[in-house]
Amino acid sequence: MGTLVSLISGLASGEAVAALQRARLTAILYGLAGVFALCGVGFLIGAAYIWLAALYGPLATSLGFGIGFLVIAGLIVVIHKLTTSMRARRRARRRKADMTAVGVTAALALLPALAKSKGGLGTLLAPAIALAAYAIYRENVKAGPRDKDRSETP
Repeated sequence: MGTLVSLISGLASGEAVAALQRARLTAILYGLAGVFALCGVGFLIGAAYIWLAALYGPLATSLGFGIGFLVIAGLIVVIHKLTTSMRARRRARRRKADMTAVGVTAALALLPALAKSKGGLGTLLAPAIALAAYAIYRENVKAGPRDKDRSETP
């Protein structure tokens, strides 16, 4: 309750507006710094081009810079594709673990209420027996490549 009162009083006193203005100013300043940093990198690349053009000639230097930038772009795309698939698998594992935890928590929360109800133990045992039967069925139906080879040989 105290947190809610603090939040409401902060909004009423204008702290939120001041924080928003500070965040906007910070974003603008970082944006300007980024633009100037990109300009600096551009001039450094231009200086490297002029220096290498004096050594190897403008055509060879242009070809070298073009091929170099294309290789860098290709590496960025390949690395992004590899990391994206790894992150997707990691998110799927985390989501599965979270859903399992939510299911177990919900089951444990409902356990006392189900035990006290009219059905009592039968209400709890029927789904458990069905789940065990389904697990046994899935185990026996699943035929892997090794199982197929064994079944074909007499």
